[in-house]
Amino acid sequence: MKKTSLLSLAFACALPMAAHATDTPSMDGPLTIAKQGSFFVGGREVKSDALSTVPLFGATGTITVDQMCVRYQMPMQPKEYSVVFIHGCCLTGKSWETTPDGRMGWDEYFLRHGYSTYVVDQAWRGRSAASPVALNMVKTGKSAPDSLPAFTAAGHEVAWTVFRFGAEYPQVFDGMQFPLEAQEEFWKQMVPDWNYSMTPPMPTVKALSELSQRLGKAVLISHSQSGIFPFQTATMSPKGIAGIVSIEPGTCPAANYDMAALKGIPVMALFGDFVSKSEVWSKRLAGCRDFAAAAKAASVEVEVVELPSVGIHGNSHMLMQDKNNLQVADWLVGWLTAHVK
Repeated sequence: MKKTSLLSLAFACALPMAAHATDTPSMDGPLTIAKQGSFFVGGREVKSDALSTVPLFGATGTITVDQMCVRYQMPMQPKEYSVVFIHGCCLTGKSWETTPDGRMGWDEYFLRHGYSTYVVDQAWRGRSAASPVALNMVKTGKSAPDSLPAFTAAGHEVAWTVFRFGAEYPQVFDGMQFPLEAQEEFWKQMVPDWNYSMTPPMPTVKALSELSQRLGKAVLISHSQSGIFPFQTATMSPKGIAGIVSIEPGTCPAANYDMAALKGIPVMALFGDFVSKSEVWSKRLAGCRDFAAAAKAASVEVEVVELPSVGIHGNSHMLMQDKNNLQVADWLVGWLTAHVK
């Protein structure tokens, strides 16, 4: 009898510990998921006689353009809302996956925390194919060379300062946390960018609106060039948007933005470190603060946070890949838990 009681007591005492262990996500153990896959949203058909200049393929026909590729993973016990990761200029959805030096990226981290994750390639980027029509029209003499669309690539030297690795290439800010020892791997992630040849609304924004409504309840997490996209998506339709996290946005909405689109949608504009050392980023931060002030006056929940102000230091523009990326992600999970209902 005594032995049975002791065993029962030991078992009972172990229960809270087991429950706590279950509540705390494992960051290094095996990853079990319920489902994964990919699909496309958006897109439109284009008929053209400039689809090819190679004899093997016919030049005349119909193609689909402006579609956006979405890759998803769902945990066994998903939270009520999903997160959608939208990359920035000259990059693809790879931004959110494994870091250049091989550590866990935000895609896996948020999945381990119970979020269904959706990683997109912007339209005309990565697996979201571009159209060859404009190029072939010029190559075949059917259009003038000055009709060619803008097609941009960011050089290592320019990206170095924009991403705030240092004040100028190849200087490095003291305490900067980006894994520069793996920079060769990072540069391989960068791809040409067609966005500067497109007129609003961007096809990615249209696709994000379709995706948000399809998911029903999603937090749009954007970065840099795409920072403005969730706001443009909300203007198109707020349906399905549970929250907006704009990480180091290239621009925030103007102070005269129609705040009605954001009613009931919590918004976070998040910046890393060394912003005051960059004239470009200082101006962008100031613009976001102006927007936040106007939004709050309209009873919209908007916060603008610089990570050093919450005790997180050394972050570059690529804070989802920095050496402390999971510390930043953990802080953001806390904010989502507190603000997204």
